[in-house]
Amino acid sequence: MRALLLTRNFPPLWGGMERLNLHLAAELAQRGPVRVVAPAGAAAHAPAGVEVAEVPGKPLWRFVSATSRVGVREAKRFRPDVILAGSGLTAFMTLAAARRSGALAAAYVHGLDLTVRHPLYRALWLPAIRRLDRVIANSRATAELARRIGVPDHRIAIVHPGVDMPVAGVEERRRQRRAFRAEHGLGERPLLLSVGRLTARKGVGRFVREVLPAIVKEVPEVCLVIVGDAPKDALAARAETPAMILETAEAAGVAENVRLLGFVPEIMLEAAFFAADVHVFPVRHLPDDPEGFGMVAVEAAAHGLPTVAYATGGVVDAVADGVSGRLVPPEDGAEFARAVVEMLKRPPAAEGIREFAAGFAWPRFGQAVFEALQP
Repeated sequence: MRALLLTRNFPPLWGGMERLNLHLAAELAQRGPVRVVAPAGAAAHAPAGVEVAEVPGKPLWRFVSATSRVGVREAKRFRPDVILAGSGLTAFMTLAAARRSGALAAAYVHGLDLTVRHPLYRALWLPAIRRLDRVIANSRATAELARRIGVPDHRIAIVHPGVDMPVAGVEERRRQRRAFRAEHGLGERPLLLSVGRLTARKGVGRFVREVLPAIVKEVPEVCLVIVGDAPKDALAARAETPAMILETAEAAGVAENVRLLGFVPEIMLEAAFFAADVHVFPVRHLPDDPEGFGMVAVEAAAHGLPTVAYATGGVVDAVADGVSGRLVPPEDGAEFARAVVEMLKRPPAAEGIREFAAGFAWPRFGQAVFEALQP
């Protein structure tokens, strides 16, 4: 199968969607020739054998214009069997290129790309998504959002994002745990970890205000380590700055129980996963800003780290209640606190958590996408 991928989310940026599209290209390349249209800088990070046609990434209108033009050009030159949008943002350009070349048109959608309220997006992009030959959703919740905008059920497939399984052995995991705690002066304090962009949907500020004080009351020495920063370029995210979170912690009387690390490199993030005792994922239900899946919960599980999360959106596909962590009713902060305290006192077996994560390994993701793209 010859595949052309159109995406705005590709390294050199390294968010969750960028990693997903990188692996998407790599997995499809194992099954046939792949070409990518992506923003400037992407070619240096492309998988072996994958050619990249670069376009301006900013401003958005230039990206859309250039991707439309280059997508049609590459479709005529490359003659792909499938043209795939890495998100709903490139669905409009994907459909145009596919119709000009006779290729199957598809998109991998994430949730927010189906709910954006911008009138131009709703007028042009959503009709394009409805007309695609295949829509691959990252979760059951995102598939339902696709149905709500009018995508026929028989065109929808569900393929969960993948995960890298760490290769570090027991001694290396222990070494990284000790090193991370020593570097940040954490000693042997019970450690909660939050990873992700600081937005209203992620709920970190609300967690600090409404849930963390109850946890501190039961486990006074507990520390919440926050990895991530406010987004600078997102479709509809409402940011929570580090300063806002620190002010919230001060007001709630838990400033001594919070550490903000900002963005950290991958090697430090792996150490943070090994160093923590519980991953907290207090995602809020915001109808116009849904949590499509929750890749970080599966990444935590791959490191043997359990997650406590609100059961909302695609998170219910990313956390197996009673296996890789706990799902609690949305907005029930008291129950969230109880679940975290219980997990700190009686941690689940790490091997069972890692076994759950292994079901999301990237090769399985690649095969599932390949099967979904068959005519």
